[in-house]
Amino acid sequence: MLDKIVIANRGEIALRILRACKELGIKTVAVHSTADKDLKHVLLADETVCIGPAPSVKSYLNIPALISAAEVTGAAAIHPGYGFLSENADFAEQVERSGFIFIGPKAETIRLMGDKVSAIEAMKKAGVPCVPGSDGSLTNDIAKNKEIAKRIGYPVIIKASGGGGGRGMRIVRNEKDLEQSIKMTKLEAKTAFNNDMVYMEKFLENPRHIEIQVLADGQGNAIYLGERDCSMQRRHQKVVEEAPAVGITPKMRKFIGERCSKACIDIGYRGAGTFEFLFENGEFYFIEMNTRIQVEHPVTEMVTGIDLIKEQIRIAAGQPLSIKQSDINISGHAIECRINAEDSKTFMPSPGKITRFHAPGGFGIRWESHIYAGYTVPPHYDSMIGKLIAYGETREIAIARMKNALSELVIDGIKTNIELQTLIMNDASFQKGGTNIHYLEKKLGIYE
Repeated sequence: MLDKIVIANRGEIALRILRACKELGIKTVAVHSTADKDLKHVLLADETVCIGPAPSVKSYLNIPALISAAEVTGAAAIHPGYGFLSENADFAEQVERSGFIFIGPKAETIRLMGDKVSAIEAMKKAGVPCVPGSDGSLTNDIAKNKEIAKRIGYPVIIKASGGGGGRGMRIVRNEKDLEQSIKMTKLEAKTAFNNDMVYMEKFLENPRHIEIQVLADGQGNAIYLGERDCSMQRRHQKVVEEAPAVGITPKMRKFIGERCSKACIDIGYRGAGTFEFLFENGEFYFIEMNTRIQVEHPVTEMVTGIDLIKEQIRIAAGQPLSIKQSDINISGHAIECRINAEDSKTFMPSPGKITRFHAPGGFGIRWESHIYAGYTVPPHYDSMIGKLIAYGETREIAIARMKNALSELVIDGIKTNIELQTLIMNDASFQKGGTNIHYLEKKLGIYE
């Protein structure tokens, strides 16, 4: 087992990694910016290293500073968490070249799956169902592009090959708008991602967002741990996640899960990963793979009993998977609400000092957060300050427990989205299950 790990992240995920390391008897190094010296995991780590000023580009995105932290502390590996450099192939490559272990996939795998065009090609070869599309990047031949759009059928969506997070995409509903839309998306992609390659896909009108959690050891073994429904979104950002997904039968789960596992083996995948799909009319359509741990991983842990962070670390240490597919048993239901430091109605960030804090509790409740009374939420980073997870034997029980937990959660001194999450839990369509990815935005139009 690895003897010491640098946690190259901040906030709740850094604390989550630290807890897993402690359980495994691994020493921890917390790197932090000057704004984060009072973070919970920094106060609990075996060693700490300040890697720069508050702006993330000068600290958490500073590759030389992170590698130097591993060098000066004698660490064996670096865990990137999610966000920041977690899916940066250059970072993974430089970590390994410097003699450390990157807790995640190989750099070439991150590159393969980070480019949407090459990722789709790889998935098609592995038998993973994909959205009908251009089967590669678009050229400047407008006549050919019109032919492709006609074959796919309008509406279509133009996407940046190097895009993500809802950026670099444009919906086209008729032929007359196609040429201009391709030009605009290419320009936007070049500016945002320094890569003007774009491709075309069928635009699904009312899909759900269903994703499959996988673990693979890079030694020919891979398993799937069921699905999550992440359809409750705003501006392509997930708000509520749950496992398992309403309406996904064991037969459907097996069909898509086995193909995801096969794809992992085919591409030599190593670590935890997530295959994201749009789901409409009983069909799965691959959109991308996240080559890291996800924000919403706790709901999968709750229904399977598998600690995904510990498994990541064991795989990085060179151990083969200790779990077989037959060991995975999905039991009960789990829901996660992302708690953000933001106004529930305007969604404006609300940094500042937390004057009073009380964590919820009770049977089946899990609170993942780095905050405490007296902690100051900095304005420099993502607004998420915690994740509230409720587990129940049934979905109805999980929702009831989540409602209780939200009513118990006290965070004073700043604004939070607790009110919004309560609204969602009380929503009749959410309670029924199976809402599509556009549902919350339409509801917020009324709510606001």
